Amino acid sequence: MDITFAGHVIEWRGPSPFYFVPVPDEQAADVREVAAMATYGWGVVPVEARIGDAVFTTSLFPKNGGYLLPVKSAVRKAQGISAGDAVTVEMTVRL
Repeated sequence: MDITFAGHVIEWRGPSPFYFVPVPDEQAADVREVAAMATYGWGVVPVEARIGDAVFTTSLFPKNGGYLLPVKSAVRKAQGISAGDAVTVEMTVRL
């Protein structure tokens, strides 16, 4: 399943900061349709994502009925992305 969406990068501050792009409701509903086939435990869904020129593998985190796409440090630094920035994500759910 291929999905493209736009969103703003958010920062979660825990013991160390993490950065995510929330998956919009419409696209999250599409992910939920295949999540049971793709998840490898506790609801995370493996994906390959592209932001700008950076392609990376990660897993969507379930959150309040939707999903958060983690944005790796290497991706943020290479693409010059900070919290609050608008990004376009191309994503493939890995089944």
